[in-house]
Amino acid sequence: MMQCIAAGHQIVALANLRPAENQMKSDELDSYMYQTVGHHAIDLYAEAMALPLYRRTIRGKSVDTGRVYTECEGDEVEDLYELLKLVKEKEEVEGISVGAILSDYQRVRVENVCKRLNLQPLAYLWQRNQEDLLREMISSNIQAIIIKVAALGLNPDKHLGKTLDQMEPYLLELSKKYGVHVCGEGGEYETFTLDCPLFKKKIIVDSSEVVIHSADAFAPVAYLRFLELHLEDKVSPVPDNYRTSNYIHNS
Repeated sequence: MMQCIAAGHQIVALANLRPAENQMKSDELDSYMYQTVGHHAIDLYAEAMALPLYRRTIRGKSVDTGRVYTECEGDEVEDLYELLKLVKEKEEVEGISVGAILSDYQRVRVENVCKRLNLQPLAYLWQRNQEDLLREMISSNIQAIIIKVAALGLNPDKHLGKTLDQMEPYLLELSKKYGVHVCGEGGEYETFTLDCPLFKKKIIVDSSEVVIHSADAFAPVAYLRFLELHLEDKVSPVPDNYRTSNYIHNS
């Protein structure tokens, strides 16, 4: 989103896909497309940025997993289509912000949805050098914490809840040892942003718990479940003075 602002666009709405009600006991959904861990806290993003938030339940699954995607009934990609279709009807949006860095699978499907809705995908992070990008995120005062680990060398007890700033040296070490993607593009970890220059308020985690999803001896999969959070005012919120064209961020 910060790259969109830097390019002269304005974020006018947020959009998010979440697990179905019968899956709420597990934050982790087996999806090729979407991060669902941390979905309980997404509403706070809307308040932190003073933007409308549109949400939809993920009803589909990964049906069409080929290199080229075509409209497919029952596929989770169609949930994204329906969500963005709704947002386009409600807001004057011209495109969506896409955070994909390396995944052709995700890029192809987002582009398919955008083409069908006549929206412009903005993928400013696409194929960026991940070490440079991680360093840039940290230096840009993005306070993001690790809320899921799923890779050799990442320990739930040690690393969940750590900021990217705290983890950078270790992630670089894991990259050299095991080929871990330092930005988590291989699914090694997922993050949740607590604060960034675009937030008018910052998110504070009051309490959380570690949930073990898969107790693998070498690469356990675990995530952080937020129990209590609240927002705090920031001393100097970012002024809302950017506008050339309207875009939506798909979180």
